[in-house]
Amino acid sequence: MAHPSTVDPLLRRAARHPSALLLTAQLTAVVAYPFLDQTRVGAAVLGVISMVAVGLAIAVVRSTPALSVVAVAVGLPAVVMTLVEAATPETQWVALVSALLHAPFYFYVAYSTIKYLFHDDRVTTDELYAIGAAFTVVAWGFAYLYVAVEIVFPGSIEPVAASGAGRFFDMLFFSFTNLTSVGLSDILPVGDHARSLVILEQVAGVLYVAMVISRLVAMTVRNR
Repeated sequence: MAHPSTVDPLLRRAARHPSALLLTAQLTAVVAYPFLDQTRVGAAVLGVISMVAVGLAIAVVRSTPALSVVAVAVGLPAVVMTLVEAATPETQWVALVSALLHAPFYFYVAYSTIKYLFHDDRVTTDELYAIGAAFTVVAWGFAYLYVAVEIVFPGSIEPVAASGAGRFFDMLFFSFTNLTSVGLSDILPVGDHARSLVILEQVAGVLYVAMVISRLVAMTVRNR
């Protein structure tokens, strides 16, 4: 068991870097999905990881100049729908409502994080973590939009799992391949609605590198 004198500094350090915790939670979820999406218990564990990620995302927003009340107002219903979806993974309307709540929440977190990155001319350690956190959050937001499009317009994206965590993981993989523009996905946008979202995500990925990362690199070089 860790000594309290050791734990306290770790907790204080973690509190100073909420973006690092959010990034870690997002990447942990990516690694955990293939192992946990096949059973009801696995779906419940993924639901817990998702709720932790939502909570950390709200904590990140609280450390930014954005409005925390907006994140809480959208994030709490998303947490509730995460629980409902874990209990009824095959119910399409539940998955649709959950996706429509999660998508704007994650986009707002991304906006808040980017605003945090631009709020001054100094590049802190937490802001470096925030670069990765904002990128993964954008990918999560688009993944939920893809889930919603596939439910409303079946067959828009193929091939993907029919329901549950498997479908979301397919959409998350599809989202990351589009946001990074690597073109490695075996999942394709077939319908026009899906293709419209893909175009927007690809533009967002290019602009993120051109505007956010390049600005922070320039600030770091200038400060040094």
